[in-house]
Amino acid sequence: MSDTRIAMVHGSGGKATGELIANIFAKEFQNETLNQMEDSAVVDGSAKLAVTTDSFVVTPLIFRGGDIGRLAVCGTVNDLAMRGAVPKYLTCGFILEEGLSIETLRSVVHSMAETAREAGVAIVAGDTKVIEGNGGLYINTAGVGFVPEGAEISAEGAKDGDVILVSGTMGDHHACILSTRMSIETDVASDCAPLNGMVKELLDGGVRVHTLRDITRGGLGTVLKELAEASGTVFSLKDGLVPVTDRVRDFCGLLGLDPLYMGNEGKMAVIVPAEDAERALEIMRKNRYGRDAARIGSVRKANDDTEKGRLIMETAIGGKRYLDVLQGEGLPRIC
Repeated sequence: MSDTRIAMVHGSGGKATGELIANIFAKEFQNETLNQMEDSAVVDGSAKLAVTTDSFVVTPLIFRGGDIGRLAVCGTVNDLAMRGAVPKYLTCGFILEEGLSIETLRSVVHSMAETAREAGVAIVAGDTKVIEGNGGLYINTAGVGFVPEGAEISAEGAKDGDVILVSGTMGDHHACILSTRMSIETDVASDCAPLNGMVKELLDGGVRVHTLRDITRGGLGTVLKELAEASGTVFSLKDGLVPVTDRVRDFCGLLGLDPLYMGNEGKMAVIVPAEDAERALEIMRKNRYGRDAARIGSVRKANDDTEKGRLIMETAIGGKRYLDVLQGEGLPRIC
């Protein structure tokens, strides 16, 4: 394939489409199932299935620490893992704008394939469409995973006496994307990463995980507020315990941002019984994506209906700050 740019002919379904699929997608994603090139993939399955879908529209397409391809795999895998599922199969639909560099597409697809291998999933089906535009690229995914026997992890699972953990520092992806768009010189890299390995290690280690949630758009504050509401409990955080790198903190100070409401793409909130907290932290910190895991707060029973769903930050001087979900748009096209 000698073309250097995507053209409308690549979406025609004819020879150019076949060459695009064969030379870029099939070459990178090949496996026994995908190589059959059927209209749908038939795969082995048993027990409970977890199913998710997502779309990725990040700008820029390639950024420090990742790209839209890695992001697509990580986002889909992590959504499955947050229910305790073992991710197995992904599908991907590519919408390519006319003018997209073939080399950019090749790089993104290669990154996507490498990330799928890292996460232990197979991309078993896909689709490609070409539209008029200015060289953009969008990816839609679907994911399927198997839920192990006995895994009961849900948004409403937090219980009185539980503790709240996070797997690492907040705001890295958000700061990376925003600084790139604003041409601000910084070495902040996205935290884009698959978390299914860490979740498996927690479950295999005997940690009684009640709730998991990946901390993406809306940030930690939004995620925890939603979980508090879902479980009908009160979440309390300790000021100063939420981990943030110095680089991100400085960036926030420059632009007036709050790390509690900045997005990530490789971090999760973990809610476990208090007696399991140290074991959970030990396991997470041994994982390359959980080295900065920290205990940041606790869960308690609401005293009455008016308290249910509250998220409270206990300040260093003994005050209380009541937190809500992110208000307004936040940063668009972050994932």
